[in-house]
Amino acid sequence: VQLQASGGGLVQAGGSLRLSCAATGPTFRRYRMGWFRQSPGKDRDFVAAISWSGDSTFYADSVKGRFTISRDNAKNTLYLQMNSLKPEDTAVYYCAADWMGAGTNYAEMWEYDYWGQGTLVTVSS
Repeated sequence: VQLQASGGGLVQAGGSLRLSCAATGPTFRRYRMGWFRQSPGKDRDFVAAISWSGDSTFYADSVKGRFTISRDNAKNTLYLQMNSLKPEDTAVYYCAADWMGAGTNYAEMWEYDYWGQGTLVTVSS
């Protein structure tokens, strides 16, 4: 599968953005999907993940209640709705695909098989 993230940009603190991740290939629905982010000079961190069907979602504590992950398997697209953005949310955001992913390792980078190229989100104070 190939992944293409989009939707990043510059937004003021308190604003909202929606990221999209378009996937190619017929097997999108077999991938657990995740979003990660990386700020300059820092490690890439887990943001959110969603099960194959979309029934289960998982969030980092830092974004819980502000971000919502979702997917549309008919459109082969993953989303991340980001509300109440803070300057510390500034990062490059990456989508990732975990083939037949299950279990509790959804926050681990090594669990994911494919990665998108990233989209930059900048939140100004």
